[in-house]
Amino acid sequence: MSIAFYMDENVHRGISNGLRIRGVDVVTVQEDGYAGCGDPIIFDRATELERVLFSQDDDFLAEANRRQQERIKFFGVVYAHKLSVSVGDCVRDLEIIAKAAYPEELANRVQYLPF
Repeated sequence: MSIAFYMDENVHRGISNGLRIRGVDVVTVQEDGYAGCGDPIIFDRATELERVLFSQDDDFLAEANRRQQERIKFFGVVYAHKLSVSVGDCVRDLEIIAKAAYPEELANRVQYLPF
């Protein structure tokens, strides 16, 4: 089973487009009508859709940590700091995750990019 992503509104559009070209299932917060919503709402929506959340926003790390501490289930988060990884490297690493990982490997945890 492949991983589908839910892209936070702070993610560079080139990452979403690059993944789609490679056949990865991506939905952006903007496309889903959730732009401007708070982090807990975005987490809940990604979990509802059974999608791993990809973000480049540090605030999502705090929300993931809170959920881990309180044992609130979420579908998983992949995080990349904008200054630590290029668009191309994000696309490459996210494609690997999408095509090689299993949902249970990412559930309730944070994966950092680059590898």
